[in-house]
Amino acid sequence: MKLTFPQDFTWGCATSAYQIEGAWDEDGKGVSIWDTFSHTPGKVANDENADAAADHYHRYKDDIRLMTELGLQAYRFSTAWTRILPAGTGAVNPRGLDFYDRLVDELLKRRIEPYVCLFHWDLPQPLQDQGGWTNRETAYHFADYARIVTERLGDRVTTWFTHNEPWVAAFLGYFLGDHAPGQKDLGAALKALHHILLSHGLAVESMRGAAKGPLRIGITLNLNVVHPATDSKKDAEAADRVDLFMNRIVLDPLLKGTSPMQDNAIARVLTRKLIQPGDLEKIRNLDILGVNYYSRAVMKHSSKIPVINVEQVHPVGNEYSGMWEIYPEGLHELLLRIWRDYYAQPIPPFPPSLPGKGGAGGIGPEILITENGIPVPDGLDFDGRIRDERRIRYLKDHIAQVHRAIEEGVPVKGYFHWSLLDNFEWALGYGPRFGLVYVDYKTLERTVKDSGRWFADVIRKNGFEI
Repeated sequence: MKLTFPQDFTWGCATSAYQIEGAWDEDGKGVSIWDTFSHTPGKVANDENADAAADHYHRYKDDIRLMTELGLQAYRFSTAWTRILPAGTGAVNPRGLDFYDRLVDELLKRRIEPYVCLFHWDLPQPLQDQGGWTNRETAYHFADYARIVTERLGDRVTTWFTHNEPWVAAFLGYFLGDHAPGQKDLGAALKALHHILLSHGLAVESMRGAAKGPLRIGITLNLNVVHPATDSKKDAEAADRVDLFMNRIVLDPLLKGTSPMQDNAIARVLTRKLIQPGDLEKIRNLDILGVNYYSRAVMKHSSKIPVINVEQVHPVGNEYSGMWEIYPEGLHELLLRIWRDYYAQPIPPFPPSLPGKGGAGGIGPEILITENGIPVPDGLDFDGRIRDERRIRYLKDHIAQVHRAIEEGVPVKGYFHWSLLDNFEWALGYGPRFGLVYVDYKTLERTVKDSGRWFADVIRKNGFEI
């Protein structure tokens, strides 16, 4: 049986600046919170950092040649705020903009559409020194940064994302402390999340004002299906709390113009006076909803994670990646849930779609899978080949679930694999390998894995056999 995708379906890969670029202090670049965090002993596995990463800053032409070899139709990458505004505000660094100029031009030369993401967690350290995302002013600084990048690249780039995974930046950075800046304060995380979402809305306004033509602007969200560990009422309530604090907390403001923070007693106390008049109207402004999916969350009532009172459990007998459970059915369930709860309901209409690919049938933002992938302990075989069959199986199973959702009426418009290259995996360092392309971190030599060649075949045929 062959699964064939719609003719206008887009196939691509995604990366982020901090994870692949390297050149952390070259050509006028400023210091980000991840530079500070990774240079602090004990924060990252093996005290590794992304000073060199995959050296994409110097090797971008070679990497784009690999994209051409894979047949990618689009490439989602992030710009580093600190390359363009080293202090987060103030003087623009022309050499930083020049790099992204060259990158975009090379992609277009190879007929690969650039999808630019403006923020993938690397906040300028000077802004963190003023409170980071807990400071409302950071949202306005972000809008200025977005305008500057749009003024430079907007004549060639039409598809943009303001943020990658606001929830991770806020909750792992300000509540759990696993990511930069390493704080552990739920109130700070809730403030950070609201200000990141506000900055999205402010940025959309500033980008449209600076645009030389029509832009399609979206945001990418890390979303999970949440299941209770047992049939007990307490576990069901625990799963509902996690769904609120992980999914609804970002989906509701962006797609409904409401906030579950106003409905939850804990959040309401911690965020009093946080949401100001007009904020939610500004936030609900997007043309594309990017869905990043990796796994599900199975939750039980527990005091392990305080305040929210939940604990994640890992069902016995299921397959795991080393980082999380492999649960492809969750992608289908998630897409149907988004469609049912946020598109098929009688919610206030969105502004008319801009010219381009349209939206989801004119009733909401276009839906894209902007990240999906698996870490596999890849290695070169004796003949120089990387036989990552487990990744191929993962891709088949998950892409099949996207096809299933499309057949059931969810108009998903594209799929972006995470990631193009093996890279620096944040607090886990260089251990997990997500790429379709293997990177030897000693020599920085690139090798296309079997999964990369399989994905190239999928793109060429616009589908695959199962």
